[in-house]
Amino acid sequence: MTKRIAVASIVCLVALAAPLPAQQPDEPAPPDSIEELERRVGEILAEHDTPGVGIAIVSRDEPLWVAGVGKADVARDLDVTPDTMFRIGSTSKGFVSLAILRLVEQGRLSLDDPVRGIVPEIEFENRWERTDPVRVVHLLEHTTGWDDIHLAEYAWNDPRPASLREGLDFHPDSRVSRWRPGTRSSYCNSGPAVAAHIVEKLTGQRFEDHVEEHFFEPLGMPNATYFDNADYERLGATLYGADGVTVKPYWHISVRPSGAINVSAREMANYVRMYLGRGALDGVRVVSEASLARMERAGSTQAAREGLEAGYGLGNYTSFEDGFVFQGHNGGVDGGLTEMSYLPQHGLGYAFMINSGSGGAFRALSDLIRGYLTWNLEQPEPPPAATVPPAIAATYAGTYVPISPRPEMSRFFLRLFGARRLTIDEERLTLTPLLAGAGREYVAVTERLARRRDGSITRLALLQGLEGGPHIEAGSETWKRVPAALVWGQLGLAAASLLTMVTAPLFALVWIPRRLFGKLKGAPHLSARVWPLLAVILFFLFLLVFGLAFGDPIPRLGRITVHSVGQYVLGIAFAAAAVWSLVAVFRARRAEINRAAWWHSAAVACSAGVVGGYLLYWGMIGLRTWAY
Repeated sequence: MTKRIAVASIVCLVALAAPLPAQQPDEPAPPDSIEELERRVGEILAEHDTPGVGIAIVSRDEPLWVAGVGKADVARDLDVTPDTMFRIGSTSKGFVSLAILRLVEQGRLSLDDPVRGIVPEIEFENRWERTDPVRVVHLLEHTTGWDDIHLAEYAWNDPRPASLREGLDFHPDSRVSRWRPGTRSSYCNSGPAVAAHIVEKLTGQRFEDHVEEHFFEPLGMPNATYFDNADYERLGATLYGADGVTVKPYWHISVRPSGAINVSAREMANYVRMYLGRGALDGVRVVSEASLARMERAGSTQAAREGLEAGYGLGNYTSFEDGFVFQGHNGGVDGGLTEMSYLPQHGLGYAFMINSGSGGAFRALSDLIRGYLTWNLEQPEPPPAATVPPAIAATYAGTYVPISPRPEMSRFFLRLFGARRLTIDEERLTLTPLLAGAGREYVAVTERLARRRDGSITRLALLQGLEGGPHIEAGSETWKRVPAALVWGQLGLAAASLLTMVTAPLFALVWIPRRLFGKLKGAPHLSARVWPLLAVILFFLFLLVFGLAFGDPIPRLGRITVHSVGQYVLGIAFAAAAVWSLVAVFRARRAEINRAAWWHSAAVACSAGVVGGYLLYWGMIGLRTWAY
């Protein structure tokens, strides 16, 4: 769970056992002792203005290092200890999957059961329900096709605490399948919450109580909680913004099972060891080995059915580092970031939790801990390369646009700037951003599946079964091939329109002073100059307000605020001014006006119309973000 709309989905995991890989000249060697690791952790915290971190590094059999480094509360000068509690955000989702799999083991549920038949009281829309119903597995693998929870749901912050059903009923509008369930993956925080409601329905227990009884207690996690309770008040770390200074309030999450757990490093050590123990901790089994293995495997996407090995499983996903295949999940809330990672084959794993929103600290700590645990592991041997047949290469090479956006409201942007070009040269496949940036190279291992150059499992698939032409999946994102001319045409039109609009205020620096000093006689044509200029000014004000809001988007856009109402009013005003500027220019087509001035006004008006029409088509004009 994260409070940012575009959240990184990074997961990093670990291991131990072979020769030291060669270091890049500018890359420091990984730490070779706990003392050195602790020292460098402290340096990272200082460098990134992050107060503190709780860390658990474990083997299958025992904790190797469980510690706190830095401050749990700066103002009170409280140190982080192994028992300091942190908020772990979306790392909480694993417990929803564990609870569901436990019911599957008991024969009370199947992952393939349609959700509508179990919890008809939960509102959602799926126009393919008769042939392709939303199933339980889709809730956990993010393959429902639903939008992620909307801004109003993110901003919801009821401290009562509200029931799970109340949280799900608050804003069901986001639960609309945008494509056939079970075809593409798109991260959605409401899916696991609906699955948690299924647990409540079948067990008669509040979900949080069920998890405490069947998972927290047997795993030795006595203080772990979904709530802002007495234990968290006593042991919880104060949360800070990325500056390490701004204190962040406790966020009472509407879909609590998806991201609300508070837990200590000592408790996370046991949780990671349960995964390494394949569902058991020190002889206490909470789920079967088969259930644990199913958690780690994506199964419901078209790509998974066609053999793609990388993907999002049941609250657990694969990630990669230097050829190693890791499992786990990360998470974030406002003021806290967490990573839980493990390497099953080597029986090693870790979790760390910071009380800051610093992405820089998060990435640096992840790299450091991973380096410490993997420095002497032998990298897995990549599977041999294969050749993509020329007919398949000709079919799939081309320009692609992403078609599975996490927040639907980002689609208008991704259509323009998210395009990629896939080139295929025998065994080599390269996916390159259309505008700028380095491409990612893949090596074919079958005629339709490819791995990264140092990878040991497949991470890109040339899909066969989706409607509308060639599709690929890479990095949990589904892409559709479109004509290159369409993408370049859209980009060219957008660039030309924006550049033309920018000239309006520049041109106004000429004609407004002339008007003020009487150089422009009469004014029957003045509206043809004023309305396009006004449309441009309103557009850039609209962008400014939206840009300022994204400094802290949830409170600024998820509620009725100056930012949310401002962008709503400015967006409508811009669209209206764009339409009226076209009318004004048309009316002045035969007026006594300098032809160059008229053509410029016409170009600006048309450009504003193009931009306004595009934003209107994608729902960005008149967007009530506080109700979205």
